[in-house]
Amino acid sequence: MCSKTVDINVDVGEGIGNEILLMPYIASCNIACGGHAGTFESMQNVVKLAKQYRVKIGAHPSFPDKEHFGRQPMEMSSAALFSSIKNQIEDLIKVLNRENALLHHVKPHGALYNLAAVNKRIASVIIEVMKSLALPIKLYVPYKSVIADLALKENIQITYEAFADRNYNEDLTLVSRSEPHALIEDVNLVFDHVFRMVSTQKVKTIKNTELDIEAATFCVHGDNPKAVDLIKNLKRKLELNGYEIR
Repeated sequence: MCSKTVDINVDVGEGIGNEILLMPYIASCNIACGGHAGTFESMQNVVKLAKQYRVKIGAHPSFPDKEHFGRQPMEMSSAALFSSIKNQIEDLIKVLNRENALLHHVKPHGALYNLAAVNKRIASVIIEVMKSLALPIKLYVPYKSVIADLALKENIQITYEAFADRNYNEDLTLVSRSEPHALIEDVNLVFDHVFRMVSTQKVKTIKNTELDIEAATFCVHGDNPKAVDLIKNLKRKLELNGYEIR
């Protein structure tokens, strides 16, 4: 009998087309809903797959920037950003309503996620969107982040998230994709990275120091070229070590 549970999540609906290969191995998914990627058709297709495999469904809103895939900060007023994020989430909710499915969580994407971890204004906009939705949904956030602290103060349910396929800096931010070794693409290194976090609540940084971290869900990026192999191996090895993926 498994003594502990781990949630593996993946970003989907981003035009990669590998969702059918990923869904059997994950517990939750984050569906692109029009900001950096995603259309009503892609949302509907992924929602149907998630229902089939009983995968929890999350919205994955972004800066409205398909050109740079939401991975560059945008200069936007708080009001414009609020409207963009809320509209993206509500577009996914429309699809969910048609498919008789429920929204489980919200997880910002790319630069929006990274900025919300350190920037109070950006984090506050996301928190206001969550409050305006008035739904019993969770917010996926990084440990010891600005957005996590604000969410707790506003009684927003949070789930701490860490990244299976990304390296960390000394301040618990992610190593920039513009730097070498930002991504972890070796299946064994990804498992070691996650297993250290779930078993010791420590993360090894890019400089080989160990820092405290908490996480209940671990993300593998769906656009990682080795995403399917990484997730299959991660699930198998975690289960061999007594963890249930759910």
